[in-house]
Amino acid sequence: MVSASMIKEHLEVVGSDGGHVGRVDHVMGDQIELAKMDLGSGLKHHMIPVSWVDHVDEHVHLNLTKDEAKARWVVKH
Repeated sequence: MVSASMIKEHLEVVGSDGGHVGRVDHVMGDQIELAKMDLGSGLKHHMIPVSWVDHVDEHVHLNLTKDEAKARWVVKH
C-alpha cells in the first residue's frame, strides 16, 4: 500500500498508460493536489485521491490511465 508520505512535491504524476496527468503541488490528507501551473492540468488545481496511486518511484504512478484520471479528478475552486 502506498503511504501519502511517499508522495513528494513536484513529482510528475503519470497514468497507467504512461500519460502525463500533472505534477504534485502537495498532499492534503488522503488527497493529492496537482499544481495548477502545469499544462497537463489546464492551469487549474485538481484533486485526486491517494487511493488512485499504484506506486511511487521517480514518478507517482496511478492505477488509472491519463484519460480516466482526468475524467474523474475534481477541480478545486
